[in-house]
Amino acid sequence: MQRILRVVVIALGMALMALPGGRAAAQSGSVVQEIVVEGTQRIEPATVRSYLLIREGDPFDAVRINRSLKSLFATGLFADVTIRPRGNTLVVNVVENPVINRIAFEGNKHLEDKELEAEVTLRPRVIYTRTKVQSDVKRILTLYRRSGRFAATVEPKVIQLPQNRIDLVFEVSEGEQTEIRKIRFIGNREFDDGDLKEAIRTRETRWFRFFSSDDRYDPDRLTLDRELLRRHYLSEGFADFRVVSAVAELTPDRKDFFITFTVEEGPRYTFGPIDLKVALRDLDPEAVKNVIEIEQGDWYDADAVDKTTDQLNLAVSALGFPFVDVRPRINRDREAHTISVAFEVNEGPRLFVERIDILGNSRTEDQVIRREFRLVEGDAFNASKLSRSRQRIQNLGFFGKVRVDQVPGSAPDKTVLEVEVEEKSTGALTFGTGYSTSSGVLGDVSIRERNLLGKGYDAKLGLTVASKETQVDFSLTDPYFLDRELAAGTDIFWVEQDLQDSRSHDLKRKGFAFRGNYPLTDDLRQGFTYTFQVSEVSNVQSDASRFVKEAAGQDTLSQVSHNLTYDKRDDKFSPTEGFYTRLVNDLAGFGGSKRFLRNRLMAAQFFPIADEWTLEVSGHTGWIVGLGGDVKLPDRFFVGGDDLRGFETGGIGPRDVSTDDALGGEMFYTGTVQMAFPLGFPSEIPVSGRFFTDFGTLTELSSTGPEIEDSGSIRASTGIGFTWRSTFGPIGIDLAYPWMKESYDRDEVLRVNFGTRF
Repeated sequence: MQRILRVVVIALGMALMALPGGRAAAQSGSVVQEIVVEGTQRIEPATVRSYLLIREGDPFDAVRINRSLKSLFATGLFADVTIRPRGNTLVVNVVENPVINRIAFEGNKHLEDKELEAEVTLRPRVIYTRTKVQSDVKRILTLYRRSGRFAATVEPKVIQLPQNRIDLVFEVSEGEQTEIRKIRFIGNREFDDGDLKEAIRTRETRWFRFFSSDDRYDPDRLTLDRELLRRHYLSEGFADFRVVSAVAELTPDRKDFFITFTVEEGPRYTFGPIDLKVALRDLDPEAVKNVIEIEQGDWYDADAVDKTTDQLNLAVSALGFPFVDVRPRINRDREAHTISVAFEVNEGPRLFVERIDILGNSRTEDQVIRREFRLVEGDAFNASKLSRSRQRIQNLGFFGKVRVDQVPGSAPDKTVLEVEVEEKSTGALTFGTGYSTSSGVLGDVSIRERNLLGKGYDAKLGLTVASKETQVDFSLTDPYFLDRELAAGTDIFWVEQDLQDSRSHDLKRKGFAFRGNYPLTDDLRQGFTYTFQVSEVSNVQSDASRFVKEAAGQDTLSQVSHNLTYDKRDDKFSPTEGFYTRLVNDLAGFGGSKRFLRNRLMAAQFFPIADEWTLEVSGHTGWIVGLGGDVKLPDRFFVGGDDLRGFETGGIGPRDVSTDDALGGEMFYTGTVQMAFPLGFPSEIPVSGRFFTDFGTLTELSSTGPEIEDSGSIRASTGIGFTWRSTFGPIGIDLAYPWMKESYDRDEVLRVNFGTRF
C-alpha cells in the first residue's frame, strides 16, 4: 500500500511540474545531461538505466519519467524507487528487494517440508517480494484445506542478514482437522436422508473412518456428489431431478462443516413403449431383441438404458458386425410422466485400432496386459472383443480397476485404445486356523505372489504346522509359457500327517508334478498333469483297523490327470453372476505300485438376487475304481471341513466302529446353497454375512466287514458366516450346526480363517 501511495505522489508531482509555472515548465527548454543512479548494491547502475524510457540528451518529459518509474517497479527488483530532477541531472534512487538466503517451515507436523517446498514458488537465491510471499501463503493454506485443515494459519517471518539477504520462515499453525459434522438434504420426499447419504461420496465424521478421507470437506468431492445424486435419482425414475444448491458452511470455530444439499425431485417417470429399430442389412432384429430386459411400465432407469445400449452393441458385434452404432432415442411425455425409448442400431463408422496405450502399470510389464487383448493394432474395432479383453485383464487379479477408453487416432477411421489400470497387492501372506472338537487348534501359513517380477508368474510357498500335520509345498506357474497361450507349471510337495486320532497311523507323502493347460475357447480350458509321488503309511497302532494295517508300507504313484474347465462367471475372485463347471480325471498306473481311475466333477451357479445379495448353488462329486486291485486307504476320498462345514475333515463316511478309524470312501457328493448378503455396515467397514446349508455323503468300500459302519446316508448342516475384508486381509468365521448325521460322525464346532496381504 505504501508503494502504491508513493507512486501516486510521485506521478502527481510530475504532473504538477508539467503545469505552467511549474519547475518542469521552467526546465522545458533544458535536456537531461546526466542520469545518476543511487542506492544500488547488487544491481549494476547500467541495468537500472536500461529500464528507463528516458536517456541522456533527451528533454525532461514528465510522462516519460512517470513511465520509467512504473517500468522499474514492474521488474520486481526494487522495494522502492524515486526519480527526481536535480538541475540538469536526473537522479534515480532505488531500494533493492533482498535476496532469499534460505526458506524454512516451522510448526508443520502433518505435512512434511518436502510437500510444502513443492507447493511454494519462492526459492533460495531468488528476489524476495511481498506479492510472491502472499501468493505462497495462499498456496500453503490451499494445501492444508485439501487435507481438511481449514483452521490452519500461515505467518511469514523475515530474518534480516548482511548484504541485503534474508531468511524466510513460514510459521504454520495447522490446527485440528476440520470434520463434517452433519450432511442435510432439503426437498427430498421419496428418499430419506440416510438413502441419499449412501448415494454420495462425502461422509459424516465417525470414529471408524480413520482410514478414509471422505469425511473431510473437499469442494471437488462436493461437485462429484451433485453428479452422484443426479445419477441416483435418474436410476429411480426421476428424470427431471436437479440439485438446486450444495452449500458447505464452516462453523465459527473453523472446526466443523455443515453441508446442505437442496434438491428438486420432480415427478417419477415410467417406461413407455420400448422399440428396436435395426438399419443393418442382414441383421434380424429378433436375434438381439432378447438383450433388451427393460419393459414398458417399469420405473424409468437411466442406468438400465445405458446398460441395454452397451449390451446391444456387444451382441451385434458378436454376430459379425464390427462397425455398429447403437443409440437410444428418448421421448419424454411430461403430462403422462412416461419416457419411451427407441434403440436404433445403425452402421457405425469404420474404425481400426491404430494403437493400444497402457497406463498405470508401474510394476506389471506391458506384455502381460497386451497378451490378454483380443484386438491388436490394425484390427477392425469390435466392441464385443474389447469388452472381452477388459474382462480378461480384470480376471488376472493384478488390478483393482481396469478402464479401457477409445480416443481419436491420427485419422478419422482410426482409434487409439487407452488402457488405464490401478495396480493392487498381488502378494499374500496368509494365516489359517481351525478348531474341531477332536483335533483342537491347527494352523497354516503360506506366502504367494501372483505377479512375480511383474511378468505374471504365480509362485507359492506354503507351510502347515500343527500338532497333527506338517506340510511344505512350492508351486510356480507361467501363464504364457514360450509366449503362447499355454499355462505351464510345476509343484513340489512334502507332507507328514499324524492321523493317529482319526485313522491310527501316520502318513508321509513327497513328490512333484508338471502341469499345463490351454484354452479351447474363450471360456473352455483343457489341461494335463503328470504327478510322481512316494507315500508311506507308518506307525500303525497294534489295535488299528485291518484296513489300516493292509495299507502299511511304502507305495509309489505315477499318474496322468486330465481336466476340463468351463467358466462363465463375471468375476473369478468375487463372482456375483454366471456359472462354472470342472471335470478332472486321474489315471494311475504308468509305473509305480498304484493303479486306479479317479473322476471328479464340480459345478457352481451364482445368481444376483439384489444389490450385494448373491445366491450360490454348488456341488461336487467324485468316484474312484481300482484297476486290478482294491483302492488303498490314502487314495480314497475324505469329506468334511471346507467342503462340508459342521464336520471335521474325514469326519463322515465309512468307519471301523471297533477302532473308530475313518476309512475314507470311493464315492462322494457334496452340495452347498449359500446366500451372501450385506450387513448394513458403512462402506468403510466391509463386513458381509452368509447363510449356508451344506449337505453330502461319503460311501462305498471295495471290501466290507461286520466291523464297518457305512450307512451311505446324507449328512447336512446349516450355519452362518461372516467375512471382514480388513486392511490386514480377509478374516472369515463360520459357525455350522450338523442337523443330519450318524452317531459315529465327528463334527467341527468353529472354523476361522484370517490373513494379510502385502
